[in-house]
Amino acid sequence: MLASWVLLYFFAHAITHWLVGRLLGIRFLFYTVGGTGNPEGYPPVLRWMFEHLPFFGVQTEKQSMQQASPTAQALMWSAGVSSSALVPTLSAFLTWRSHVPWSGPFLVFAIIWGMATLASNWTSRTGDFSKARRALGKS
Repeated sequence: MLASWVLLYFFAHAITHWLVGRLLGIRFLFYTVGGTGNPEGYPPVLRWMFEHLPFFGVQTEKQSMQQASPTAQALMWSAGVSSSALVPTLSAFLTWRSHVPWSGPFLVFAIIWGMATLASNWTSRTGDFSKARRALGKS
């Protein structure tokens, strides 16, 4: 249960950036593996760990991003962090619905973690929500 939640947390972000971006006409150059691009969003105890854990990432094609509408850019940026909160939380909910032992307390943890993920990114100057707001400011 914990291992699948961690994998979903680390990989849903980039996959959803790619999926939403491709649906909106944004192209990507390559995939990356590395630490978080938003380390200040994590408490000091976890910051080092999240800077070094293997997050899956994607690199957009510059010309494609420039040609995309501000709304498309904002949706692509927002999709990643939103999925980082929603997909793992949904998996914890489905685990709880399947009556897996200890899944109730874990669901509470997952909900709190998902809310903290959204809140920390919302307040970050370098996070994806900030990039989405800047994209919408171009219109």
